[in-house]
This record gives sequence, structure tokens and C-alpha cells, in this order.
Amino acid sequence: MDSFNQQFLYSIIIIALGYVLKRSNIMKEKDGEGLARIIFNITLPALIIVTFNGIQIEYSLFMLIAIAIVYGLFLGLLGLIVFRKEDRQTKGMLAMMVPGFNIGLFAYPLVEGIWGQEGLKYFGMFDVGNAFIVFGLSYLIGSYFSGEQVNLDFKSVIVKLSRSIPLMTYIIVCTLSIIGLHLPPVVLDVSQIISAANMPLSLLLLGIYLNFSFDRIYVNLIIKYLSLRYIIGLALGVLLFVTLPFNEMFRFTLLISFILPTSMSVVPYSVEFDYDKRFVGTTSNLTIVISFILIWIIANIMM
Repeated sequence: MDSFNQQFLYSIIIIALGYVLKRSNIMKEKDGEGLARIIFNITLPALIIVTFNGIQIEYSLFMLIAIAIVYGLFLGLLGLIVFRKEDRQTKGMLAMMVPGFNIGLFAYPLVEGIWGQEGLKYFGMFDVGNAFIVFGLSYLIGSYFSGEQVNLDFKSVIVKLSRSIPLMTYIIVCTLSIIGLHLPPVVLDVSQIISAANMPLSLLLLGIYLNFSFDRIYVNLIIKYLSLRYIIGLALGVLLFVTLPFNEMFRFTLLISFILPTSMSVVPYSVEFDYDKRFVGTTSNLTIVISFILIWIIANIMM
């Protein structure tokens, strides 16, 4: 437990450093866009390669993919029901934000520090299913209610998914492992070096993006949105943790994943579909803080 709390302390310090750098104008929030591209397209894929190369794919790991997709679909439907009385733009914005989780930037640094590559293996498989929700369902909901003439056919969704380098890396490396092939040592060695940067860069980026200024007119919508995500996620996560007959790492993966922050992808989606960017950004920041606190509490109670 001491090492667990120590990891949380280090994470808070790095996030705070990123926030201080932004507040002191040494770095600007727009700098985070370039940093995010480096993480998603270079350091995170490198970490995936190191973690999943030669992995023994167990039946339970495939179940994590299915659970992530089913739970994302459930949240998407629930969001449409809960926010059905809002105007079209507000309903689309909120329903778009409900499914999908921030695993690559938020969960991976904590999981890597606490459970190591064993934990990354489980959360990574959950993230495969989560990617289909984030790049598929959330995008479709957002585009439909935006009123824009957006192509919603199956081909366009597959094209968008194929542009996700982390998702493609998951699929390629896991496929190679299933058929018994391994990547060349030089690829693994270089990936090992690059992957070491993923944790600190991700935590710094979270700090750079932190912003808590918002209009009071948002309060009721924010409370409604946060209540939906966290009450459902926490209740279902605890229920599955107690009842499922799988190993502890599997159950911890679901418990933690269900209370992770909103996916960072909703921010560029809000720009693309002309939603309220300030609301989306502020609410996403609040979920980062709430998730961090909840995970720390759960870890100290259950680990």
C-alpha cells in the first residue's frame, strides 16, 4: 500500500508541475496538442508493443474487449434517455460525452506505476473495446445531433478507427502474438526506450489541460452528467468486482475502468461539431479530478 500511495503522490506532483508550467506561461494549453500527438502516436504505441509482444492471450482478456463495448453501448443509450428533454445540441453534446473513457492518458500512467505490465495487459484489452466506443459510438452520436451533414456509414467508421495508431498497434501486436510471431529485437529495444516517456508525458499533459473556470449556468448540467457517469460506473463496478469469478486483476480492471474520466476525444469532437467547447473541456477536467480521488479511495480500501 505504501508503494501505491507513493505512486499516487508522484503522479500528483507531475500533474501539478504541468499545471504550474501552464499557469506561469512557460507552456501554453495549445502546446498540449503537440504533446498529445506525440503520446498517442509514438510513446503509447511503443508501450503497447512492449506490453503485448509475445503475450499469452487468455479467454478472459477477450471478455474485457466485449465488456467495454457492451458497457459503452449501454452508457450511450442511457445518456440519450437521461438527456432526452434537452435541446438537440445539448443532448448531442452530453450523450456524446457519456460513453468512452480516458485510458491512454489517464489510466496507463497509474496502472503502469502500480501494477506494471501485468496491469497494462488487462487495461489495454479493455481499451481495445473502448476505442470502438470512442471512435465509433461517441462520434456517431455527436455528429448526428450536431445537425451537420456527416457521413455515418459503416465504411466511414472503419476508416476513422483505422486512423487510430494505438488501436492498430493493439490489433497488430496481439495478432502476431496469437499466431506465435515476435517483433525483431531492435523494434522491442527502441520501443522499450521510447515507452519510458509515456508515463511522465501523459501526466504532464493532464496538468497542462487542467482548467476549472466555468459559467454558473453549467452547474446543473455538469452535476447531472457527473452523477450519471459515476453513480452507474461505481455501482456496477463494485457489483462486478464482488460477483465475478475471475482473478483480482480482471475485476480491478473493470472496477477502475468504469470510473475513469471522460475520453479526451470528445474535446476535438466538440470543435468539429460546433458544440460548447468550454463546457466539454471543463467537464472533462472535473472527471479527471473526481476519478483520481475515487481511485485513490478505492485502492486504499480494497488493496
